[in-house]
Amino acid sequence: MKTVDTINFAAKRALIRVDFNVPLNEHFEVTDNTRIRAAIPTLKKILKDGGSIVLMSHLGRPKEGPTPKYSLSHIVNEVSKQLGVPVQFADDCISDDAFKKSAALKAGEVLLLENLRFYKEEEKGNEVFAQKLSAHGTVYVNDAFGTAHRAHASTAVIARFFEPAARCFGYVMANEVASIDKVLNKTQKPFTAIVGGAKVSDKILIIEQLMNKADNIIIGGGMAFTFIKALGGKIGKSLCEDDRLEVAKDLISKAKVRGVNLCIPVDAVIADNFSNDANIQEVAIDQIPDGWMGLDLGSKSIHLFGDVIKQSKTILWNGPMGVFEMEKFEKGTKQAAFDIVEATKKGAFSLIGGGDSVAAINKYHLSDQVSYVSTGGGALLEYIEQGTLPGVQAIEGQ
Repeated sequence: MKTVDTINFAAKRALIRVDFNVPLNEHFEVTDNTRIRAAIPTLKKILKDGGSIVLMSHLGRPKEGPTPKYSLSHIVNEVSKQLGVPVQFADDCISDDAFKKSAALKAGEVLLLENLRFYKEEEKGNEVFAQKLSAHGTVYVNDAFGTAHRAHASTAVIARFFEPAARCFGYVMANEVASIDKVLNKTQKPFTAIVGGAKVSDKILIIEQLMNKADNIIIGGGMAFTFIKALGGKIGKSLCEDDRLEVAKDLISKAKVRGVNLCIPVDAVIADNFSNDANIQEVAIDQIPDGWMGLDLGSKSIHLFGDVIKQSKTILWNGPMGVFEMEKFEKGTKQAAFDIVEATKKGAFSLIGGGDSVAAINKYHLSDQVSYVSTGGGALLEYIEQGTLPGVQAIEGQ
């Protein structure tokens, strides 16, 4: 794998695609600097070598060109603070002024370009736009895993304008790719995939791909009720995709044929209302009364799933087990998180991916007790579904 460790950046100008799409409050202050902090080791390595840096990123989803609230100027101070180096700013990414600023950079200096998505050409993967951007650097570094599944100008197309020896992954990208590789290609058995969330339709492809790799697939969250109804169970007014019942039946059949242990909940915590103040009870998951909805795993399911997780050597977690944002319905998700930690302590490799799973791990302050927490939920899922990503192929291709 070509990473920043394979290049000496002395006297080189590194053009780095970072993911600085961070949340801002009403005063345009950064409220969560996780993505900025994640990129700092890559930047420090390049500066330590004696290189200079041009940073490019997107922020938000501007619809019609330059939009003040999506300006990356808002994050300059935070990047400077985290890096410990003053960061210059160019108020456009391909203007004459931007190119003058990047060309004038000395060793140890850093320039941040304005939001790439102020140009529609970025998301269209426009080759001319990518070529213009490429003039900012002598080496291209992709460290934006969260956007690596997009064939955008700055993530996939731009690499064509650099020789193979002058393009590489930053540490964030390298760690993500290595972690997924451990789960998919260097798997220690037994391998357990925990798949949750609301909809089966969002996870069909990933479940089908995982059936080629996993020994156990645990189904949780709202999507479980589509499986239960497909098996003929009563689910009350629980979330269900009626147009996906045949898909659920097909996945159950495929699991049997392939010898995969498809773990579907046997009981549920149900409520008479979608509220933390609702009346609740615990029932068999296929016997939910009319007017009630399942919002979390029941105690038997938690125990059954825990046994499977704790015996695993490789674990992938994507999606919560219930409505963990509400205290009454967080037990399934919370226990899954602690079971994963226990397995990790016994030597399992655990990869946490997807917004809600990451939010859960962070909620219970367990991120430092699992093997790896992915920074890109959508990119992670697509990597598993497709086997690679445009942003990865762009670096690895010759």
